[in-house]
Amino acid sequence: MQKVIIDEERFLRTISRIAHEIIEKHKTLDNIVMVGIKRRGAEIAELIAKRICELTGTELPFTELDITFYRDDLSPLDAANPGPVYRGASQYLSIQDKEVILVDDVLFTGRTIRAAMDALTDFGRAAKIELVILVDRGHRELPIRADYVGKNVPTGRNEKVQVRTVGFDGCYEVVLLPK
Repeated sequence: MQKVIIDEERFLRTISRIAHEIIEKHKTLDNIVMVGIKRRGAEIAELIAKRICELTGTELPFTELDITFYRDDLSPLDAANPGPVYRGASQYLSIQDKEVILVDDVLFTGRTIRAAMDALTDFGRAAKIELVILVDRGHRELPIRADYVGKNVPTGRNEKVQVRTVGFDGCYEVVLLPK
């Protein structure tokens, strides 16, 4: 049975709050690049970038990042498992000497974020990388911490956090599911 832990109204308020926090933390937005981890992280990043633009009039450079080949949890390829499909970035965007705001939906073990940071090196050397996470569920395997967190949700390893977005699911919400 699923439990809604963030409904649509709270989801959008959280996006707005994170946008405000980013604006408050930075003296200027001129050197910032938004990078969303495909799939839902990219949609969340786009929502945050749009909200920042509404609040400040500044349109931040944005790209989606596919981390498929940087993951350390891919299974070996065989005839039954032809392997993942790499979709790349939505556009090439140099991050050389930029302040990157990396966005994902759920922070769990930290391995996705490590893979994303590895992938980012293909786009240059960032001056700084900050991490935005909609839901932090704990259970870290790597020493990774978010700079901006929508909600901390203590979970068991036998539970799953599912972020739903309009682009993929037709709604904005976060649910807790049994595995």
